[in-house]
Amino acid sequence: MNTPSVVFIIGGVMSSLGKGIATATLGALLKSRGFSVWLLKLDPYLNVDAGTLSPTQHGETFVTLQGKETDLDLGHYERFTDNTNSGWCSAGRIYQSLISKERHGILQGQTLQIVPHMTEAIKEEILNCPENTDFILCEIGGTVGDIEGLAFLEAARQLQGQLGKKRCLFLHLSWVPYLKQAGELKTKLVQHSVIALQRLGIQPDVVLCRCDRALSKAVKQKIGLFCNISCDYVIEALDVDTIYATPEVYHKAGLDQAVMNYFEITTALPNLSLWNELVHKIQSCQNYLNIAILGKYTKGSDAYKSVEEALRHAGAHHNVQVRIRMIDAEALECSTPIQDLIKECDGIVVPGGFGSRATEGLIRGIHYARKSKIPTFGICFGMQLMVIESVRNETSFHDATSSEFENSGTPVVAMMFQWKEGDVLRKYEKHQGVGGTMRLGSQPCVLTQESKVYKIYGAKKIIERHRHRYEINNLYLDAIQDSGLKIAGWSDHHPLIEIIEHRDHPWYIGVQFHPEFSSRPFKPHPLFVDFLRAAQEFRDLTERN
Repeated sequence: MNTPSVVFIIGGVMSSLGKGIATATLGALLKSRGFSVWLLKLDPYLNVDAGTLSPTQHGETFVTLQGKETDLDLGHYERFTDNTNSGWCSAGRIYQSLISKERHGILQGQTLQIVPHMTEAIKEEILNCPENTDFILCEIGGTVGDIEGLAFLEAARQLQGQLGKKRCLFLHLSWVPYLKQAGELKTKLVQHSVIALQRLGIQPDVVLCRCDRALSKAVKQKIGLFCNISCDYVIEALDVDTIYATPEVYHKAGLDQAVMNYFEITTALPNLSLWNELVHKIQSCQNYLNIAILGKYTKGSDAYKSVEEALRHAGAHHNVQVRIRMIDAEALECSTPIQDLIKECDGIVVPGGFGSRATEGLIRGIHYARKSKIPTFGICFGMQLMVIESVRNETSFHDATSSEFENSGTPVVAMMFQWKEGDVLRKYEKHQGVGGTMRLGSQPCVLTQESKVYKIYGAKKIIERHRHRYEINNLYLDAIQDSGLKIAGWSDHHPLIEIIEHRDHPWYIGVQFHPEFSSRPFKPHPLFVDFLRAAQEFRDLTERN
């Protein structure tokens, strides 16, 4: 294959059917067959990036190696394919770019329109893949029928006309529910979502059917008949106990072979032994650990998706099942005894966040974890609150706080107005707004040799992903160290505190970066691995007592 073939993944009926997992799974299957893949997510919403979206509405914001704030599906792409260069683009970003061109006279008086200007810009995004790419897997966000997604579907239709039918495949994901009262699977939803797609000029080539039980040959034939495709291209996407079972399940259902047949490619079958071993590990775990995620976005199911997956990766490494318990920090702001909420927890993760809401509850929970010697892992905002709690309760600075949510008090955490990225000095000014103006993406960190993290990583210098605007305030370095904390890592480019540990705690580590973004199913992040090791030791100790 000299030029890449494009697979569009389009959803119907409703959201949350699993387009992101389907795209990531197909990427993993194609890579297992020896192909290079590039994965792209096109989101129709008007936000310029995902950085300003509420985690309770849209799930976590994933940060790429290059510093893009994106949809959480890119996390699935990376975890399934280990590609760190996946693409992401929103309608808002394209609109912003086109309007900027119009304002600067680049369009030379043309009338700026959805067709052709926006559709051409979308097609450029789709084809802007790395060299030597065999397959472009392009997931279009939303569902068929969403008014904001029409331009993306039109661009996809046009691209097939330009490249030729055998260079573009339309994969449509829909839902086949089982109606208990009738005792049968119902195909009408698939039929109607395909009709909606056909009205836009797109004929799906493969229909992927999300279902909770196997599709009979008769059901597949019925879907094929009404959707105008061969029943061989009707693929069942069965529900699974763990998302890491999808490569094997979708392969057995014929997904990757259908793609091979469509593009008339002959290749060896994929080697899925690593995936099968991982699933066997996950499903056969007899022991378990209870890990609490103490956060402020616990009402959203995907707000801490990468943290949850990183814990599961580390759990598989230790052959233990990780039972994750979400604890709403706001519940800790009332008089409820903390031990009632955190009891039976073997470890606590305090993940990232923004703003003042629930911070006192988080600090209260952190204080309990520190005093009770529970293994505690603070990430980004969580690390900052660990510093505030320790300084507030162990030094004379009882009003220790962050300038993010307090105008008074001692700002042991403060706004960062400039920092270095390599040889480039970055500056932040308030007129820049809040979108995409933080310290983002991969940054180097130098570890202190006598620290725990140095032993955990086994390296002097590490590179991790950041997403924050506030930093530990070096003006209060003495107070921070007097509180029992020690600095275990510094930024390589600027004297910024990256990692803290506690001198008198078995496992009490806070990091300014987001290690969860770089954890993989077959290569769990070392900090999460060692955190679970400490959690197991804590569990063993408490059980003996």
